[in-house]
Order: sequence, then C-alpha cells, then structure tokens
Amino acid sequence: MDILAKNYRLNEAYDELIGPDRQPRPAAKPLFDYLASIDAGTLDARRKAVEAAIMTMGITFTVYSDAGNIDRAWPFDIIPRIIARSEWEHIEAGLKQRLQALNLFISDLYNAQRIVKDGVFPIEVLEGSRNFREQCKGITPRFGVWAHICGTDLVRDKDGTVYVLEDNLRVPSGVSYMLENRQLMKRMFPEIFQAATILPVDDYPTRLHDTLAALSPREGERPVIVVLTPGIYNSAYFEHSYLAQQMGAFLVEGSDLVVNGDDCVYMKTISGLRRVDVIYRRIDDDFLDPEAFRPDSALGVPGLMRAWRAGKVGIANAPGAGVADDKVVYAFVPRMIKYYLGEEPILANVPSYLCMYEDQRDYVLANLDKLVVKPANESGGYGMLIGPRSSKEERAQFAELIKENPRNYMAQPTLDISTAPTLFNDQLSPRHLDLRPFVLQSDRMYVTTGGLTRVAMKEGSLVVNSSQGGGSKDTWIVDMEGV
Repeated sequence: MDILAKNYRLNEAYDELIGPDRQPRPAAKPLFDYLASIDAGTLDARRKAVEAAIMTMGITFTVYSDAGNIDRAWPFDIIPRIIARSEWEHIEAGLKQRLQALNLFISDLYNAQRIVKDGVFPIEVLEGSRNFREQCKGITPRFGVWAHICGTDLVRDKDGTVYVLEDNLRVPSGVSYMLENRQLMKRMFPEIFQAATILPVDDYPTRLHDTLAALSPREGERPVIVVLTPGIYNSAYFEHSYLAQQMGAFLVEGSDLVVNGDDCVYMKTISGLRRVDVIYRRIDDDFLDPEAFRPDSALGVPGLMRAWRAGKVGIANAPGAGVADDKVVYAFVPRMIKYYLGEEPILANVPSYLCMYEDQRDYVLANLDKLVVKPANESGGYGMLIGPRSSKEERAQFAELIKENPRNYMAQPTLDISTAPTLFNDQLSPRHLDLRPFVLQSDRMYVTTGGLTRVAMKEGSLVVNSSQGGGSKDTWIVDMEGV
C-alpha cells in the first residue's frame, strides 16, 4: 500500500509521520517500508480483525447521554503515532520535572504555604480553588507525594514544539487503553515489531503496583492493595477492573470497605475482615468519605479520611491533590518549577490568559473568535469554547459566563496541533491528535515510554476526547539505534 500516495493531504500542521518533503520521518521508516509491502486489501483485513478483537475482548468506554449510559467499543486506528527515542528522553525529563514541582506545590499549600507568602502564587487563586480541601491541612503523606499518578496532556504545534496542555492529577484515566492498544498492534502486526526497536509499555501494571506498594504503612509485609471504583456505570469501569486484574489487586466499591475503631481500613470477605494497606481510588474527593466531604455520598467509605490522617492506609492519589488539577493553577507551573527546583522548565506551557486579571480578561473578551476558552475544573472536553469554530451566540454566552466568574476561566490561542495519517476505509487522511503519557511517583519516578495518543476522528476537529467522539492510536517510541 502506498501510504505516500498523492491523495494524502499534507497541510500546515506538523505531521507526526510524514515530513514536508512527503517522505517518512526517520523513526517512521520501518512502518512505511512495511506498509509499502502490503496491499490495501490486506491492511483493511487487519483493521477489521482489530475491530473484531475489540468487540470480543469487551474493550469499551461509557458515554453519558440523556438516554442513559451507553457502552461503546473503543475507537482505535491501526496506523500508530511514532516518536524517536532521542526526542522522547527530552520529554520524559520534562514530565518528571513537572510532577516533582507539582507535588512540592501541593504539599506546600497544605502546610506552610511558602509559595503564597513569597508572592509567587496568588492568594486569590488559592481562595477561589474548588479543589482545595481544608480537611487535608497539616498533612504530609509518605514521601511528601500527593499525586502519585499523573496523566499529562501534550500537544505539538505546527513548528514542532511540544507543549504541556494540562495536568490531570485527580483520577487520570486512559492507561488501560494505552496497554490494550499495544497488545492489539503486536497481535495484528508482529512483522513490524520485528523490524523496529519499539520500546515496551507492558511493564506499567508492575510499575503501578510497586508505586502503590511503597505507600503501605505495614513495612515488611506483602501489602493488600485495592482499586476503589464507583461501580459498573462509571465511564472508566473497564480500566478499573483491568488494572486491578493486571496488578493482582482487589476491585472494590465503597460498600466493600469499612473503617473500624482502630482507624484501620478493612475489606469485607467471605472469611471475615481483611486489613487494606493501600487504596488506588478512582472516586473524586467529594464522594470519598461522607464523614469528611459530601454526607450524601453512597460511593465512599465513612472514616476513610480519619484512617489516612492516622497513617493507617495509603491513598493514591491523595485526597486534596486536585488543588493542582486546575486550568488556572496550570498557568503558574513554570513559576513553581523555578521556585521549588531552581530550574528552567524543560517543557513549555501553552501561552495562557487568565480572566481573573482585568487586562487579560479584556483581551479574551475582544478575541473570543480566535481563542480556546476553558473552565478551571471541567474535564473530558466539556464546557469549552473553541473560538474559530463557535457561533456568535456561543461567544456571547461565554462572554457573560466570564464576566460573572472570571476566576473560573482561562483562554489559550488555538494551536494548529499536529496530525498523523489515520485510516478511513482504504484511504489515509490527516487527523489532529494529542498525547497523554502517565507519570508515577512514590519512592521513585517512572514515565511510560509513550502514552495514550488520542485522535480527533472528525476531519478538521481539534477535540480528541473519547466522550466527544475521539479515538486513539498506539504510540511507538522508536530507538533509532536499533533501526
């Protein structure tokens, strides 16, 4: 199949696989050589086999709609996204630097608040934070780490620069799809893996287990680890059950756990209560403990915060970590890196405008047709305004929202984010994409070699979220020395 056929349209965006000379980028050459050796019918047969495998394996995600919860097969494109190892090492260093600074920032906010007193981080941003938890003040978790699992969204602009788009520190999802994407590709295209040195991602469950196990309060014993899920109707339930199975952990709901008078957490089993050492929670703070947060929560565990404060259980991510998962706080991460680490940021932020400042707000209001406007605490692509693709009525509505609550909104220029060839029927077409690597931290740090590449399946769309119709690709970090 001629992937470089004339009908593949290069545009102004940076193409991840094809250079401006219409030749494959060096790291992508083994893939292109393979694709050139097969015909369109063979590739289409592989695509259909992958889709059948996804259905058979039950790889799904849940979309919430007015009609209820709809389980959909995971949308997957078989043309991978490729990054050279030499470039990835730079990105990996930047991700480690960023999470280290973010954890120092969270710990500081719940204790001395030096960064606020020194005027580096505005008090008004802290006071307006929806995710700052008074219940966490005075606590320092083990290793001083609050966000043990971070999913950082990266985008590449048309000049080739990689930017951090946002940090996901509450309950970041998507890593199970990264792992399944790789398994699907290895099963359907074993020849390519023999022709190129593609760095593995398969060790993530082991790395996650070790990250969690290090939080156990009972040293010297094999820790009991549970994955706390809201239940089968949650959009990421497939991932919760998948990770529990891969780690050899227990998958539990709040009703399966109890905190006794000794401030320890126990799991209900047919043999009686069994003490739990570490909880990988996939429930938002608000619903985690009805004694500490929302009293009407039926998803959490009464007394869980009490057990955590007493050091009787480890929780990842720690309650309160979401204070740094705020799109306004994001704008201050470069300052955090300089303040806590004394280093220049390795990875740049996308230029941002904070509507809480009058001059920046005036600029945003005057340029809504050119900017992407985001609320501080939404996720999944919800609540955004993509200015160039918005109507006059939508812009007028957002202008009122910004004026009513300027702290809650920030804006960024509309980047011409990179594209990659994506297969539709037997034709390749460029689609915009981003990348979510996963970073782990407890007693050590680990970055996935690659991550979840999310791709906008609609032509020209910049929205890659699966809940908004996006799909995904396998991400290959290729060692050029092995090519």
